[in-house]
Amino acid sequence: MNESRGERSGPFRVGDRVQLTGPKGRMHTITLEPGKVFHSHKGGIAHDAVIGLPDGSVVANEVGVEYLALRPLLSDFVMSMPRGAAIVYPKDAAQILAQADVFPGATVVEAGVGSGALSLWLLRAIGPEGRLHSFERREEFAEVARGNVATFHGRDPENWSITLGDLAVALPETVADGSVDRVVLDMLAPWECIGAVSRALKPGGVVLCYVATVTQLSRVAEAIRATGEYTDPDANETMVRGWHVQGLAVRPDHRMIAHTGFLITARRLAPDTVLPELKRRPSKTEFSDEDVEAWTPGALGERTVSDKALRKRVRAADTAAGHARAPIDEAPGDAG
Repeated sequence: MNESRGERSGPFRVGDRVQLTGPKGRMHTITLEPGKVFHSHKGGIAHDAVIGLPDGSVVANEVGVEYLALRPLLSDFVMSMPRGAAIVYPKDAAQILAQADVFPGATVVEAGVGSGALSLWLLRAIGPEGRLHSFERREEFAEVARGNVATFHGRDPENWSITLGDLAVALPETVADGSVDRVVLDMLAPWECIGAVSRALKPGGVVLCYVATVTQLSRVAEAIRATGEYTDPDANETMVRGWHVQGLAVRPDHRMIAHTGFLITARRLAPDTVLPELKRRPSKTEFSDEDVEAWTPGALGERTVSDKALRKRVRAADTAAGHARAPIDEAPGDAG
């Protein structure tokens, strides 16, 4: 599935990832190799029987059970790839690209990298002329992300780097001041990095934070306002509700993808610019000790993954990538 060679259409080729969907809707993803056989409890399908077929074909296994064969979409891939940390879901990734206005050729900073889902969407949006700088504190997460991105692209993208370390420290050492078009922060305490982000962003550049709770949302909004260097932040969430449509049976699905996170965006002002004061109702801007305590990692419910589980996911990502690990940059003086 090498997007750099444009191999996203045409007949299935050796090395392509193919999504096989059985009669009950269960999906299996395979990588085509000559002579190999995909086995399930319903029988086997020879890879050679799939190689050369047009995308969107139906292939039968050895006992006649039919499967639909399609190249997986990027949304399919990110939902099934190995995970070190929780992923950014496609519904939020689409809104991040739109609300941050990520464009071809942009220089983008991302922190943290998680499992690489958002990295894949950002790399597609910026194209080969753009540049993505990803930052991650945990080496295990960075390795899972590197393997997932390499698996999807068939190689390590030349315009992508992962740096281990704290963004507030590593960002000034990695990019020049005023050189970044967009910054996307997916971390527990993005307000700690606003100062470094302000120095890196170009005037008119966009910072977007993806946070899970209203306490995080409140604090990052006030931190952005307190700098006096941004437009007034805008916040929202995205909910997606599917519909069952079959003949006259038209109704909402019984389940929906509701809250996964909040998006908050703001644009960098030119140096020495004072934002015109907006008329607004008085609001609480002072924080008590109890308020601050509500924003600590423990109170926010920071999720952790065991070292054993992480090692397993790193191995799965490396196996899927099918090649030696590419180097991951380490921030000077910071081991992650």
